[in-house]
Amino acid sequence: MFRARARWWLLVLLVLVGGCRCGDEPAVGGATASFRPQEEVVDFGRVLEGTQVRRSLTLVATGRAGVTVEAVTDAPFFVVVSQIVVEGSGTGTVDILFSAGNTPVEGELVLTAGRTTAKVKLIGVGVRPRPCVPTGECRDSRFDLQSGQCIESPQADGASCIPGSRCQENGRCQAGVCVGQPRTCNDDNPCTVDSCSPTQGCVTESVACPVSTHPCKVGVCDRNAGCQEVDVADFSPCGAVSCKAAQVCLSGTCRTVKPPDGFVCAPATPCQDEGKCSAGECMRPDAGDLVPVFSAELAGAPVAEDGGPVLLVDDGTVYASVCGEDAGCWLAAYTESGLLRYASPYEDGGARTLLAASDAGVVVLAPEALEAYAPRGAGELRWRTSLAISDAALDGGTPEGVPGTGAGRVALTKEGDVLTYVTWTGDAGTEPLHSRLMLLSADAGAPLAMGPEEDGGGAVRLAVDDTRGAYLYTPWDGRLAFTSWALPEQSEDGGASGAGFTSPVGPYSTDVSGAGPVLAMRPAASSDGARSALATGSGASTTGFGPTFGPAAIEDGGVASLSLEPLGPGVPEGVPSLALASGRLLVGTRAFVDTDGGTLTALDWDAGTRSLSPLAEPVLMSPGGGVGHALALACDHTDGTPCVDADLRTVLRSFSSDDGHFLSEVDVLPSPLLPGTFHEAALLEQNTVGILADAALPNGQRQAWLEWIAFGNKVNQCSLPGRVEVAGAVFAGDLLHVALRRDGVWLLESYPLGGRAESRGWPQRNASPGGTRRAVP
Repeated sequence: MFRARARWWLLVLLVLVGGCRCGDEPAVGGATASFRPQEEVVDFGRVLEGTQVRRSLTLVATGRAGVTVEAVTDAPFFVVVSQIVVEGSGTGTVDILFSAGNTPVEGELVLTAGRTTAKVKLIGVGVRPRPCVPTGECRDSRFDLQSGQCIESPQADGASCIPGSRCQENGRCQAGVCVGQPRTCNDDNPCTVDSCSPTQGCVTESVACPVSTHPCKVGVCDRNAGCQEVDVADFSPCGAVSCKAAQVCLSGTCRTVKPPDGFVCAPATPCQDEGKCSAGECMRPDAGDLVPVFSAELAGAPVAEDGGPVLLVDDGTVYASVCGEDAGCWLAAYTESGLLRYASPYEDGGARTLLAASDAGVVVLAPEALEAYAPRGAGELRWRTSLAISDAALDGGTPEGVPGTGAGRVALTKEGDVLTYVTWTGDAGTEPLHSRLMLLSADAGAPLAMGPEEDGGGAVRLAVDDTRGAYLYTPWDGRLAFTSWALPEQSEDGGASGAGFTSPVGPYSTDVSGAGPVLAMRPAASSDGARSALATGSGASTTGFGPTFGPAAIEDGGVASLSLEPLGPGVPEGVPSLALASGRLLVGTRAFVDTDGGTLTALDWDAGTRSLSPLAEPVLMSPGGGVGHALALACDHTDGTPCVDADLRTVLRSFSSDDGHFLSEVDVLPSPLLPGTFHEAALLEQNTVGILADAALPNGQRQAWLEWIAFGNKVNQCSLPGRVEVAGAVFAGDLLHVALRRDGVWLLESYPLGGRAESRGWPQRNASPGGTRRAVP
């Protein structure tokens, strides 16, 4: 009986033990089932915006039984698989994605299994990449996520690239630099001049045949015969034209005829149709205002040195130096259609004045320094060169005075090298003045050559003839001088052949020996337009036929020397002006001088009882060098009383270079009754001088006019719209670019000329449109 009861209680105990459930999951053999995350935080780190990164979180089973875990989170975090099975006494993995934006974010991963819940913090930083643009061809630039910076590296050698100059083609990368093959621009046409512009590529211009001295002949180029003279079209003007008598060409001869009715007595202009003769009178329709091709706000006031260029034009770009009230000062570049290419701020925000522009750069005058800015791209600063190097001793001594240069004292060579005449005081701002001629490289502004230190200084004029050298006129002592930096060609044995080194002055001998390496001047361009590289050597001696002012090494100085050889007796009492065309110079508005130093031909300024005071600028030379034009202030008082500003008139006087006698004189102000100001002049087609001048109206406002003067007659004039204040202008191609203020706003405007500005000689106030006093063949 007792044994039966024991078995019954044992059965009850087993049932009770078997029905017990411990833990959250089914047990196996009495084991518990649960889990825990191995990490409390999952950090995705820095992730590029718009990309996804996967991270894995390990789940650890805390019992011998398996468990199924539910995983949930919110955007921008995502769970790849929401149910994870963790084997008993083992591990499982939950994969999480982070879809990055551009800000730091935090989230939470919730893990649940039965009554057990665990939470894991999720963090990540979305990073917006910086735009990484390579600094040049043959460079790769990528964004480095960890540093947040752009990292640049060279491309592999041999990779194709586009050379920075359009004068090269088929570029290949070499050591991170794009190297191209020279582009061939020769079109095998003897009637074209073929060249290559680094910004435009091959450029072809018609050969400029010599200008005929006969008014009814013109030089034309024939592909087979070359340049030859032919008759101009019949009835082309060859002198003054009126409806009473007109000088016109007939069969190559200049004749005076009585014009019939309907004869064109005045050419059409952009604001007025042509005039025609009727009953002996020239009848013309009323003129209207000029209509600008474009008008663009400058956002500030244009800056210029007194007498210097306000605007420059080169290779289809118009440059202005501009200062805003609060925005500092900058170099502005516009297309000829008025679109802003760039506005490049000057580093210190201070004012700069324009000097010259070329493919090599835009040269400006900074305080005691010259600077050059890139003509394209963002207009970045290419180089800055202190003018104090002109006063520094060759052993590195410190200059005392304040050096300066400016408009007329800076000219560019064909390659863009900068020739400048620098003046400084000898003792910290006190007299006497000293000066020196220097040549700086186009690419870096490095000194290439220096002339000797000279006594005296002030306004001078420089002129560059690409085939010969440079001319210098110093008005304070009347000197006209010439310098050349062309080295004699080297023969095969290393000696000087003397070829291509001729001079209008005579033989020379120069010693270029030196203790150390010598940096010699660039030789002149060869016939195919190629430019020789800088020559270096440890010392040599050359003797040949050429100017006594050829380059020689300054001992231990590392640059070549420039010497100035006077041409003839000089031109005393002249003003700072100089023009060059067809082998003839117009110097100081006083005399014509041949470029070989020939006899002076004085200009006839004798006006009898009138008082004439020649202006320094402009002086204009016809392309053939036969006629010179100069402006002067004239006063008609005959009673001996002094002239005041209101009595002064500006006149244009034309002179024959053969004997210096004046050919004609014309009042250039728009109104004979109102005072006014002359602003700019240039030679235009068909022996015409273009003039921009204004008049002061009785109400105190000003109005400006574009005028055309030919053969001593003012043939037409067109007014600029509105009441304007003109700061400066430049004639370029078939446009007149003007910086002016209208209704309180400074503008850059361009107006049609109805023809083209002459590109040969020096056709305007500040020399060429680029401000460069260079003779153009």
